[in-house]
Amino acid sequence: MKTAIYNRYGPPEVLKLVERPKPAPKPDEVLVRIHASSVTAGDYRARALDLPAGFGLIGRLVFGLTRPRKQILGTEFAGIVDAVGDKVRHFRPGDRVFAYPGGSFGGYAEYAVIREDAAIAHAPVNLSLDETAALSFGGATALDFLRNKAGLKSGDRLLVVGASGGVGSAAVQLGKHFGADVTGVCSTPHVDLVRSLGANRVIDYTREDPAADSEAYDVILDTSGTATYARYGGALKPGGRLMLVSASLWQLLGSLLARKTKGRKAAGGYAPERAEDLRFLAGLAEAGQLRPHIGARFTFDRIAEAHTFFSAPEKAGNIIVTIAAEQAETAG
Repeated sequence: MKTAIYNRYGPPEVLKLVERPKPAPKPDEVLVRIHASSVTAGDYRARALDLPAGFGLIGRLVFGLTRPRKQILGTEFAGIVDAVGDKVRHFRPGDRVFAYPGGSFGGYAEYAVIREDAAIAHAPVNLSLDETAALSFGGATALDFLRNKAGLKSGDRLLVVGASGGVGSAAVQLGKHFGADVTGVCSTPHVDLVRSLGANRVIDYTREDPAADSEAYDVILDTSGTATYARYGGALKPGGRLMLVSASLWQLLGSLLARKTKGRKAAGGYAPERAEDLRFLAGLAEAGQLRPHIGARFTFDRIAEAHTFFSAPEKAGNIIVTIAAEQAETAG
């Protein structure tokens, strides 16, 4: 099978297409013929070893001290079940599925195996596999921070900083699902996109300071890595929560050590990979309440270009990498 591997950290050009043996599923595993994967922040950081300030050593311990421990990236993918182990009960060959291996990676290949009890679920019937491939990383991250960490509820005012990205665009839609009044923050070219996602208000940060309003928000979700409690704390209502999806070690420490008043708090952390979250996201997609925005598509032989585009100023939403073009489809 064809795979994209990297043997050293570096620029997008370290990714090379090579042939590897097709895996066989163990008794508790599902073998998926992958239609599409994506380029997420997780893939970018693992490839370039470009981590938020203060996490360099931790990153090397996780990804590999001197060279990548896992050579095949791809934090999420969607495809068709090719075969299953004899203990698998909930999936069968021919099923449309999507998976969120996260830090275990593996999506940059024509085939991947994943345990049945890992983060894998049936694909929404109304999304193409391209769209479904982009459902996991952004959706599960936004879901964990908004629902589990922040406890977002109906009537809350939510500010999403970085609302045009993969996580941010999902957060805007999930915020609306939970009944929040959503304000999205983005740059000028992406204002219409964020508004189309359902945001009640859009702030163009090149023209307006999103932290200027005093005690305006119950929850502030930052996906951009630019928010600090010192800057945004005053924009939180009493009891408000600042959620740091992407933050340096110093931002996190500063948020912990900052003098907080009126019950405000700030938190970061990691969003785990859970099958129940994927099923929840699939249900929202089928109900028409969540649809991943695809900002760019690349074929598998252009995987390095896809990674280059991840850092482009015009990048918005999700970057899809189509791996099996012959499976291309449009769901109803």
